[in-house]
Amino acid sequence: MRLLMLGGTEFVGRAVVEAALERGWDVTVFHRGRHQAPPGARTLLGDRTAPGGLAALAADTGEWDAVVDTWSAAPRAVADAARLLRDRAGRYVYVSSCSVYAWAPPAGYGEDAPLVQGASAGAEQTDYARDKRGGELAVLDAFGEDRSVLVRSGLILGPYENIGRLPWWLERTARGGPVLAPGPRELPLQYVDVRDLAAWILLAAQRRLSGPWNLMSPQGHATMGRLLEACARVSGGRAELRWTEPGVILDAGIEPWTQLPVWVPPGSDLHDALHGADVSRAVGAGLVCRPVEETVADTWRWLQDRGGAAPRRPDRPHPGLDPELEAKVLGRA
Repeated sequence: MRLLMLGGTEFVGRAVVEAALERGWDVTVFHRGRHQAPPGARTLLGDRTAPGGLAALAADTGEWDAVVDTWSAAPRAVADAARLLRDRAGRYVYVSSCSVYAWAPPAGYGEDAPLVQGASAGAEQTDYARDKRGGELAVLDAFGEDRSVLVRSGLILGPYENIGRLPWWLERTARGGPVLAPGPRELPLQYVDVRDLAAWILLAAQRRLSGPWNLMSPQGHATMGRLLEACARVSGGRAELRWTEPGVILDAGIEPWTQLPVWVPPGSDLHDALHGADVSRAVGAGLVCRPVEETVADTWRWLQDRGGAAPRRPDRPHPGLDPELEAKVLGRA
């Protein structure tokens, strides 16, 4: 298989490239040159946001079985790449988001749930949900429904994470002491390990799948308890998890998802949207999800290899809870 990865040096893109190389695929990575591509990949340099930024890709004579694109800003960039590649690639796999569903999707929503009004294919950046839907529309416009794969992912965790959610919990439990653990302990979580996401993307390319796919673990694959207990265990066992009722957390003005990464209160629209998708279609097409303990342990090992500091995307807010506020809430709980 011949794969073109647009990006491919960080998080999801890197996981896809490494997985393809491990399978012996011929991989070309088109990126800006800010980070090194994985060894073994052929590199083309260019900035798709700049005038003429696709010149190296346009001048190249390569053809590919599949293109994978994770772009999350202006849909115009997806439209430009897709139009350029529609006669040179078999399919276009676009890593979209469950955010493209109209708010608020009910628990158990499938791929046929109502969608947001997407930005036009040639639009500049608007907001995340409309931009992702705009990216989908750009791919459909260039490749059609039969050659487009729309991967609607949710929470993505694992090695190379540059958002900071799981790394923050690992860093927090590594500091030890009382840790505000947002309850209930048995709260079900839905996410996907980046390597399982990458494996499914390659499977979709090989099997020539098409259409939209919710791509997360099955509902209840993990719980908040299993996630944080795994974090506490692998990071040294010095943390004391203090499970705290959602009402106490919300009354303190703590923001779910951002100040307490991954967590959103049970029964809320946000929990249904982030942890309540129907993924039976993807599971039926070969999605396999590893245990949360493996995801946590491998992410901790990757952090240690980096000296303990996770990379951070400059365009995303840094998640986490202020230590003084945490101590204050724990004193009242």
